Amino acid sequence: MPNKTPWFFNQTPLAAAYLHFSNTANQETVLDTKTKELIRLAVASVFRCHYCAEHHIKDALAAGATKQEVTEALLLSALQAAGTQLNWDREFFREHLAENNPDKDKPL
Repeated sequence: MPNKTPWFFNQTPLAAAYLHFSNTANQETVLDTKTKELIRLAVASVFRCHYCAEHHIKDALAAGATKQEVTEALLLSALQAAGTQLNWDREFFREHLAENNPDKDKPL
């Protein structure tokens, strides 16, 4: 985050721990900054946080990501979200909708 104090900072003692974690994650670690920002962008996209996605697109580009890399990160996050939803639906179908189906115990 920029050098701006987040809205939650003075609301709870946990804010300091969150900010420490965030600041540590922003330091150089085994992942480079570009990779971290692409991951953060993908997660923000899946969680549908407009502010976060915009923030991490800008930071990814500033860290050297190309428009193509940003686009691919967004497409991969959409793909993973869709796959996860389909697996969730499969379990829901088995549990709630396939009761009278003699094949309910067979893999879908």
